[in-house]
Amino acid sequence: MKVIRGGFRAAMVTAAAASVLVFATGWEPYPQPNDNTWPYARTGQSPVLAAVGDVACQPGETEPAGEAAHENCLTPKAPYTSSSLWQSQEATANLIETMKPNLVALLGDLQYQVGQYSDFEQSYDLTYGAFKFITRPAPGNHEFYDEHSETGVAGYGYFSYFNGFQVDSSGSPMTITLGDPCPSTTPPPSGGCGNPGLTTSVAQPIPRPDGQAGHFEQSGGVVPSIPPGQTVGVGDGWYSYNLGTWHIISLNIECETQPGGCSANSGTWFAKELAWLQNDLEADRSTCTVAYWHQPTYSPANSITAEGITAQAFWQLLYKYGADVVLNGHDHLYARYRPLDANGNYDQRNGIREFVIGTGGETLDTVVTSTVTSGTGETNMEDPEGRTNFNALNVENATGYYWGVMGLTLNPNGYAWNFQSALEAPVAPAGTPSTYSDTGSGICHGPFNRF
Repeated sequence: MKVIRGGFRAAMVTAAAASVLVFATGWEPYPQPNDNTWPYARTGQSPVLAAVGDVACQPGETEPAGEAAHENCLTPKAPYTSSSLWQSQEATANLIETMKPNLVALLGDLQYQVGQYSDFEQSYDLTYGAFKFITRPAPGNHEFYDEHSETGVAGYGYFSYFNGFQVDSSGSPMTITLGDPCPSTTPPPSGGCGNPGLTTSVAQPIPRPDGQAGHFEQSGGVVPSIPPGQTVGVGDGWYSYNLGTWHIISLNIECETQPGGCSANSGTWFAKELAWLQNDLEADRSTCTVAYWHQPTYSPANSITAEGITAQAFWQLLYKYGADVVLNGHDHLYARYRPLDANGNYDQRNGIREFVIGTGGETLDTVVTSTVTSGTGETNMEDPEGRTNFNALNVENATGYYWGVMGLTLNPNGYAWNFQSALEAPVAPAGTPSTYSDTGSGICHGPFNRF
């Protein structure tokens, strides 16, 4: 018996296995060293949330049968080369590994063109799969809708990859073949729907109900099955978690093909999400709160979508309850806005700062800060009000010339952002610096109901 700091410890060691049985009273054992490196070891510092979206190219060199020629990993549009899309997602994955964050928030459009499960395996998983167990994803339009003439899979590939899928009694994946979730005969306002889909859809695994991507309801979906009559599920995919002193909320704005569509009044699916968000915020006692989803309400590429306008309902609740930061993707660029209220007005004291970080690997977009005066459907699509100088007034820093990742350090009463480029894109004009960074810090104003 050996007395340690007023307590005692008894150990019995078996000769064969050398296993130890320990009894302790009145003391806590010394912490054992963690010999594992990141991502297991604890640093004792403020946690870091890595954030990025719009990541993995569609694998292969030829388009699937029936799909129009667009962009694959090996056949991207000019001036991108046959290797640039593999290099870009690899470069941002390498940057995440160098950053060594506590968790990775993925901001949608993780796998192009429509997030089939096999595409996740053959592209996304080869790079970002390294961080799968520390990933906290949000879905994008490329996981739900028709994109680039390929039939969308209504989230089935996305949820199957992150939640796992169901198997039958022989151990084989249970699958379903889905029809076009948004047929061109009734095109909704978003560019992600109304495009012609593949003539022959590809069977997808049936996701498990709950897991890393949030809840997948096994019935209630509105997408037709092939052949008809099979039960189709509906992906919810919203959830929240805590990291350090922060409360973090992952939302799903891909409402167009969900029950009731994107209407905050008649859309049953979206109304369910708003009710959940309000309850979550009412229970939030954290000092700081950040929320993220895919399609932004304020668009630095002058390309606000119907979903982005619908997401203003998120902003109304987040602003009411004192949230601090919003993270989005969809626009393939990096941008930082000054703090805004729920109507897009500058609010230095209580405003929410929006970051758009669609720089994970896909071909990049142009930052628009000047007034657009021509082009059908392209004029003044910077915010829901259609203000001609919104980005010029509110974008503090932005670039469309680099792939990269933002690290958000979650301090006890504030935050520090650090966007670092991973690779310069071939669209950058001659003379553009080879690297780019944007850093700064902010103070949390606390939730509405903070103690």
